[in-house]
Amino acid sequence: MIPVQAQPEPTAFDADVRKKGLAYLQKHGFLLDQPLPPNAEIEPYWRACLTDLHRAYGGVCAYVGVFFERVMGGGSVDHFIAKSANAGLAYEWSNYRLACSTMNSRKRDYNDVLDPFLLAPDLFRLQLSTGHIYANPTLDAAPMRIVEETIGRLGLDDPQCREMRARWYQDYLEHQLPADYLKKKAPFIWVEASRQGLL
Repeated sequence: MIPVQAQPEPTAFDADVRKKGLAYLQKHGFLLDQPLPPNAEIEPYWRACLTDLHRAYGGVCAYVGVFFERVMGGGSVDHFIAKSANAGLAYEWSNYRLACSTMNSRKRDYNDVLDPFLLAPDLFRLQLSTGHIYANPTLDAAPMRIVEETIGRLGLDDPQCREMRARWYQDYLEHQLPADYLKKKAPFIWVEASRQGLL
């Protein structure tokens, strides 16, 4: 993971998502600043902004740090503060993180994952040849524990994630890809390759 800069709300968001969503919550008696009742389902008006979300964040998953194609249907809106925890934030652009469907399903309603919008730099390190992600060994005990919990919760160091990251770096080397291309398509790999003086 690397820090993600929050992007401005799209022009149509208020009409297409927020107003419809808040009206729905009020109509059904859901309190905006309270958790949703157990097993409550609400209208997914946020889906109307998924293309805007993908465009705003360059198609890069906020958690894996790698580009994915919108047309393949692998993208989703992660409500960083879960819908179940705060109904009113279900329809707020500032609470949305662009996430691949795998990361979104792993994060679910958990609140022990670091927020990409508030992430300090240099918390995560990467072994480029294997794709192994790990906490910066110079961190103090408390932040190291939080980084390790995030890696564990999201499965960021599982075999599939490792293989994907290693493949991106190998492709960069073997095909002599421009560093700017790597930065755009796999920014976490680019950050770590830059830090290690390998670009």
